[in-house]
Amino acid sequence: MKETQTIENKATNTQQTERISGSEAIVRCLLAEGVDIIYGYPGGAIMPVYDELYKYQDKIHHVLTRHEQGATHSAQGYARISGKVGVAMATSGPGATNLVTGIADAQIDSTPMVCITGQVASHLLGSDAFQETDIVGISTPVTKWNHQITKASEIPEVMAKAFYIAKSGRPGPVLIDITKDAQFEEFDFVYEKCTGVRSYKPVPETDIKSVEAAAELINNAKKPLVVWGQGVILSEAEEAFKAFIEKAGIPSAWTILGVSAIPTEHPLNVGMLGMHGNYAPNVLTNECDVLIAIGMRFDDRVTGKLDEYAQQAKVIHFEIDPAEVDKNVKTDVAVLGDAKASLEAILPFIHKNTHTEWHQKFKDLYEIEYEKVIKHDLHPTKEGLTMGEVLHQINLESKGEAAIVSDVGQHQMIACRYAKFNQTKSNITSGGLGTMGFGLPAAIGAKMAAPEREVVSISGDGGYQMTIQELGTIFQQKTAVKIVVLNNDFLGMVRQWQQLFFDKRYASTEMTNPDFVAIAKGYYINARRVTKREELAEAVAEMMASKEAYFLEVCVEKEGNVFPMVPSGASVSDIRLS
Repeated sequence: MKETQTIENKATNTQQTERISGSEAIVRCLLAEGVDIIYGYPGGAIMPVYDELYKYQDKIHHVLTRHEQGATHSAQGYARISGKVGVAMATSGPGATNLVTGIADAQIDSTPMVCITGQVASHLLGSDAFQETDIVGISTPVTKWNHQITKASEIPEVMAKAFYIAKSGRPGPVLIDITKDAQFEEFDFVYEKCTGVRSYKPVPETDIKSVEAAAELINNAKKPLVVWGQGVILSEAEEAFKAFIEKAGIPSAWTILGVSAIPTEHPLNVGMLGMHGNYAPNVLTNECDVLIAIGMRFDDRVTGKLDEYAQQAKVIHFEIDPAEVDKNVKTDVAVLGDAKASLEAILPFIHKNTHTEWHQKFKDLYEIEYEKVIKHDLHPTKEGLTMGEVLHQINLESKGEAAIVSDVGQHQMIACRYAKFNQTKSNITSGGLGTMGFGLPAAIGAKMAAPEREVVSISGDGGYQMTIQELGTIFQQKTAVKIVVLNNDFLGMVRQWQQLFFDKRYASTEMTNPDFVAIAKGYYINARRVTKREELAEAVAEMMASKEAYFLEVCVEKEGNVFPMVPSGASVSDIRLS
C-alpha cells in the first residue's frame, strides 16, 4: 500500500474544530476509535503523548510493560481474544526497534494492531541524532501499512487511516511514527473516522459463479475434507461455518490458529493438521477427492512437501486475500471474499449429506493414534510426568471454558493438540512466526480484554525466560493470569530434532534453570512446583481456583517427544507415530 494513497470516504458527521497540540490530538484520536487500553513504555521522543495520557487516565488505561516486545505481544493477546485493534506505544530508537518482533508476529498471523512510536524532531531526521532509527524503513516489510508524521495537522487523517487499515479485510499491524515537534505543535483538530482508502479494496466481491462451481464439486465429492484456519474466526463466521459443514456432513480439520472456531468435541471436528497434527487428517489429506480450504494460507507446516500434497484432490479455496490463492497450492476453484459472506452464499447450494463410510476412516485412524500416542500422553504409566497429562488436568478443571495462551515449542504443540475448547477465540498462540516469549505477555492482554474468562498461559522453560520480566506487569496490574511452565530443562523442540535427526547431539539446548518459584514469589505471585504425579491434580485445582495470578511449575520428563510428527520436507502422509 502506497503512502500517497488518500482517504476517499469519511464519516459525514463532522465536528467543530478545536486548537490543540499534536500529542493531545493523538489521545483524542485513540478515544474516538474506542481504545481503552494501551500497552507501552515511555521515553524521550514519545514523552509529550505520555504527558497527555496522564490527563486522560480515567478514559484510557496505560499498561507499563517491562519491555516493548511485551507491549506488542500484550496488544496481540488483547486483539486476538476481543476482536478489537490492539495498541502498543514506544519511544524512538531502541524502543521502536524492540516492537519489531511483535509487529512481524502480528503481520504473519493477521492480528489487527496499531503501534505508535515517537521520533526525533523533524529537523534532526537523517542526522543520526540520539535514539534516531528509521523505524518506517525497518518495519515496512512487516507492517500492513506505516507512515511517518512530521506535521501535527496530519495526525487525525493518518490515525483514522491506521485504524481502518489495521482492522479491515485481512487484518494486520500498522505503525505510525510521530516526530517530537509534531507532538508539541498546535493545530485546528477535528476527527473523522476513515471508511475507505483509494485503491485499497479490503474485501473482494464474491463471484456467484465461483460459489456455484464450488458447490458442485462439494456435492459430487465422495471423500471431501475441510481444512479451516483463522479466517473463520477473524470474519466471525463460526455459525456460518458450522451450518456449512453440518449440512454437507464433511470431516473438518484445523490449523493451530483456526482451532476453537467450533467446539473441540463437535462430531465433525477431526483434529489438527500439520507437523504435529493428528494422524487421520494428515494421512487422509492425500486420499480426499475434494479439499475445501477456508480462511487458511497453506502454510508449509500444514502442507509438508508441496509436490506430494493432495495431488489427487480438487482444491477449493475460500480466501479474503487474493495474494494467497495459488501461492502455494494450485486451486481449482477460488471463492474470494469474506469467509462469513462466502459461506452464507454457498449454503443454499449445498446438498445434505453424511459421508458415513468416509468418516469411519477418520475414526479408524484415530484409534491407531490413540493407542500409540494419545493414551500414553494423557494417561501415562511411566514414572516421569508428561506434558499431555498436565493439559488433561487443566481440561478437567476448566471444562473447556478457559482461553489457552501458549508460547512456542513442544508445549505449544501439546497445548494445541490436547486443550479442550467450547468457545471461539480461545487458542492464542504465535503461529506463523513462532515467537518464543509470546505466551506470558499475550496472556496479560487476553486477560485484560476478557477479565471474566479464565486465561491460562502455558510456556516452556526456554520461551518463558525470554519475557519473564512481564511478571512485573502482572504484579503491578494485578492481572489474574494462571501461568504454567512445563519445565524439562531443555529447549525441547530443538532437542527433539537433535535426537531424531542429529544423532542426539544436544548442542546448546540443555538449560540450567533458576528457581522459577522463587522468582514468581519475588513478584508477590502465588507459586508452586510439582515434581510428582500424585501432586498434579491437587496443584492444578488450586491454581484454577485462585482469584489472583498464580504460577505453577511442572517438572516434566526431560526427553519427552511430541508425536505424531511429519519430518521436515516429508509428505503429510509420511507422518510418524514414534
